[in-house]
This record gives sequence, structure tokens and C-alpha cells, in this order.
Amino acid sequence: MARAARLSALAFSGLLLSSVAAFAAPKIVPGPGPDPGCFKPWNAQTKYMQWDKKPGPYRVAVVNGFVGNTWRIQMIQTAKAYAEQAGMKDKIKELKVVSTGTDVAAQLGAIEDFINQGYDAIITIAVAPEGFDRVIRLADRNNVVIVPFDNVLDTDKVMQVNEDQLEIGRLSARHLLKELGQKRDGKILEVRGLPGNSVDRDRHLGFREVMDKEGRFQIIEVVGNWDDGTAQKATADALAVHGRFEAVFTQGGSTGSVRAMMDAKHPFVPMAGEGENGYRKLIAQHAGEGLKGFSYSQSPGLVAISMKAAISALEGNPMPQLISVPIPAVDYTTLKDNVNFWSNLSDNFFAANEFPACGVNVTAPEIMAKDAKNTQ
Repeated sequence: MARAARLSALAFSGLLLSSVAAFAAPKIVPGPGPDPGCFKPWNAQTKYMQWDKKPGPYRVAVVNGFVGNTWRIQMIQTAKAYAEQAGMKDKIKELKVVSTGTDVAAQLGAIEDFINQGYDAIITIAVAPEGFDRVIRLADRNNVVIVPFDNVLDTDKVMQVNEDQLEIGRLSARHLLKELGQKRDGKILEVRGLPGNSVDRDRHLGFREVMDKEGRFQIIEVVGNWDDGTAQKATADALAVHGRFEAVFTQGGSTGSVRAMMDAKHPFVPMAGEGENGYRKLIAQHAGEGLKGFSYSQSPGLVAISMKAAISALEGNPMPQLISVPIPAVDYTTLKDNVNFWSNLSDNFFAANEFPACGVNVTAPEIMAKDAKNTQ
């Protein structure tokens, strides 16, 4: 009898182990995956991951951290709007959004809670790049797809979504060089972002990589903190000290940089900047006077791409571990009111929420119709 009990216990233990093993981790598989124009691997070394297919529709949670700025608020509104679009609405049974603040433990606790509640996918902007190993293992045991985006994790154990910040700097430099024609000297103003941040660092490095090879420019750096007021003052101070600039690259607070130039009666020059609606409105108004603007964006719409990627993974498709999202960008030749900027909306609205390569476009009216409420 005792022997039979032991055998029964061993058999039960084996069943438990086999059930855990079934969902131990996503498999590493050959690429490419579906929709490679949208789900582009970061580089040639990026591995592909595949989760066991689950039947839909799915329960999806967005676990945000900090929520105290316009970008984060718009991101929450975008997630809600995208979940109701045709082609996505029938795949999402439930969407829940929570903002946990800047405490890592609170964010980890919320993710763990959603896993235990049986949610299928969790989209998150990580409060910190480390410390998520425990919830990743829990997600793997439950065949839950975790997708960090924007602020990503220092791990290759989950699928992640971001834009290439180095490439944003390169694209900005190439635009300025194109608009400068044969001119390859003079002063260029670079309005940088938040000191010590990897996004600021990478955009700067990409910009200088191109500019330093192509001319003998004197590049004047100031700190704008990705904020209109700070960037406007920093630009005004630079104009007062250095006089004329041939072109401007600003990482954020782009509207403020243009307004500082207007206040100083500086001639409009070629410029590269972020995706703020105010900046795009100014380009549309003054392109004929010389504001040959280029506008890229680290878009709040990244949340929509992350949701799309999570659903694709749940459907059993091979997915790149690190997805390089196409950078949404326009210039003065492609701006269209009520399409990629909105003259009737506020300046601090982030206008870039269209990703043609992904078939994703969450329009301003759709976004603004949603509230930014969440469960905390």
C-alpha cells in the first residue's frame, strides 16, 4: 500500500512537472515571423521566440508606471482606442489599464496579480530595467506574454518593442544635410534631452555620427529636457550668445525652440524635432519662409504596436525578441492637417500615431475621445 502511494505520488509529481514544462518558456525558433515590415528584428542577431498558441479572444492588461506627463496620458488613451478598432476589437475580450507610479515593487505586484487572474498578455513600460526575473518566470509557467516597450528591460527573456534612437539621430542629421544643400560649415544648434538618459545619449550619438562625417560644422549643445519651456529658454540663450545658426536639431520641446527663434527674429532654418503637434503646426505655417522641418516621434502609439505584437504571439506566430518599430516621421512636404497634425488641437498633443508598415493608425479624434482613467 505504501509502495502504491509512493508510485501514485511520483506519477502525480510527474504530471505537475510535465504541465510546468509545457509552459516553461517560449521556444527559440528560426525566423522570419509574420509581418516583417512591422515586426522588424532589431538586427541580424535578434533571436525569434514562439509561445504555445492560445485561443482568443484575449484578456490584455497595460501596466504603466509613472503617469504624470502628457505622453503617458496619451499612451493610455491610445491603448483604449486601439483596442476598439476593427481587426483588434474581436481579438481582445477585455482590456485593463493600471498605473503603479515609480515604485518597482508596485509594478511587479500588479503584473503578478494580472498573471494570477488569468490575463493572456501584459504590456508594460518598465519602471526599471532590472528586477523582473520572478514575474517573467511566472508568466512563462502560465503561457502569458509580457511585452515591455519604450523603457525596456535588460533581458532577452521577453519580447520587447522600441524605436531605434540612434537611427532617429541619424535621420535628423540626414534631413538637415539635405536641406543645407552644398553648405558644410557653420553653427548647428543641438537641443538635447534629459541628461543621463539613454534616449538622449543615443539620439545624440546617431546625430553626431552623421554630422561629423559630412562637414566642418560647429555644433553647439544645450539642454532642453524634452520640455517646451526649458527648450525655449535654452534656445533663446544660445541665440543670444552665438548669433546665427544654419540649422537646428532638437530632441523634444521642439515647439519651444521654434518660438525662441521667432521671438529673436532669427531667420527660419532647416530643423529636425519631435512629434509635438505644436511643432508640426509651426512647420505647416512657416515652411514657405524657410522652416524646412522634419518631425520624428517616440510615439505614444508604441503601445498599439506592442498590443498587436502580443496578440500575434498569442496566436502562435514566431516573433523577434526585440522589435524595431518603424519610426513615424513626416517633413514639411508631407504634412497634412487632420491627418498627421491637427490645427484645432493643443500644441502638446503628440501627433505621430500612424505606422503604415504595421497597418496601424490611431487618429487624434479616436485618442482624444478616450479618458485616461485607470484602476489606480
